[in-house]
Amino acid sequence: MSVPDDRNRDDWHTLGVVAMVLVVAFAFQTAQLAEPVAAFLVIVALVAVVVLCIMLRFAPHVVRTRDGRALVYTRKVGDDAMRVLRTRGVYQSATYLDDRRFEPVFAYHRAFDRVLEVAPSQEGQRYVLALGGGGYAWPKHALTSFADVAVDVVEIDPAITRAARAWFFVDELAERVGVVEGFCKGASSGRGGEAAPIRDAAAPRLGLVAADARIVLDDAATPCYDAIVNDVFSGSEPVRALATVEAIRAAKNHLVAGGVYAANVVSRSEGTDVSFLRDVVATLSQVFACVQVVSATDDELGGEDNFLVVASDRELKFKDAIPFDDEFLGDVLHDSDVA
Repeated sequence: MSVPDDRNRDDWHTLGVVAMVLVVAFAFQTAQLAEPVAAFLVIVALVAVVVLCIMLRFAPHVVRTRDGRALVYTRKVGDDAMRVLRTRGVYQSATYLDDRRFEPVFAYHRAFDRVLEVAPSQEGQRYVLALGGGGYAWPKHALTSFADVAVDVVEIDPAITRAARAWFFVDELAERVGVVEGFCKGASSGRGGEAAPIRDAAAPRLGLVAADARIVLDDAATPCYDAIVNDVFSGSEPVRALATVEAIRAAKNHLVAGGVYAANVVSRSEGTDVSFLRDVVATLSQVFACVQVVSATDDELGGEDNFLVVASDRELKFKDAIPFDDEFLGDVLHDSDVA
């Protein structure tokens, strides 16, 4: 079930008012029929009114994805109206619907800006590989806030990208910054053994890559990214094939010297279980010289604690980094553990 998007919302509301008037008139007419028939038709009319009210209030869209059906709908949080993408019972992304539509709603998306604080640049340009598209919340923000950033977004499910383009303002983003189906010019030209040239300032800054993120990482390539951000989930579960030491080494092969890798890691059991965070820190410590953890929890909208784990061979000095020692480290994850 779907309804017209926001561009046609006024028409949809007018149609809804007319439809409800007709339903009420229909209910009065059925009152003149025999009692069993009238009762049945009144129930049908009431159900239709309820469904229509839901449509008007939440404007739901059902999206068929690789992980089953996802739901896109609007909701109110305080005075803010926002559209959310929900899959397998959890929020995957959200967007404001007003002038802040390119601002991240969730704290962990805003936290990815920390990566740009410490990432190197290539002749004034910064290339980022974003693993996981969803509603493209952070790429939208990064591309509209930082003119020197180009982002390749790897999303395995084309249905999710179509939903993001239709309902999360990614088509508008593409008009603003330019888009290519595949890797951005400049960042992608370093793939396959040739040195990455300086990017043309007029070139598209958004690359849409429909692929499995692990396959992209395992692809041999000349280092060309200044940063890689990993925000890949299947429902509430992290994709562990991207968290192994083999995957992290493959990711590092795509980073320039001093490049930065960051992952969004979520706790379990209402914040009491951080075992996966401990494993991620231990695994990254096998590949990078410096690993730091910062809180990215959203007290208002988050059900669990979010942490941003940032790693690099260069020294990182986040003032709000959460200290940890060797006893905190969990297990180093390997491909054989998640096969």
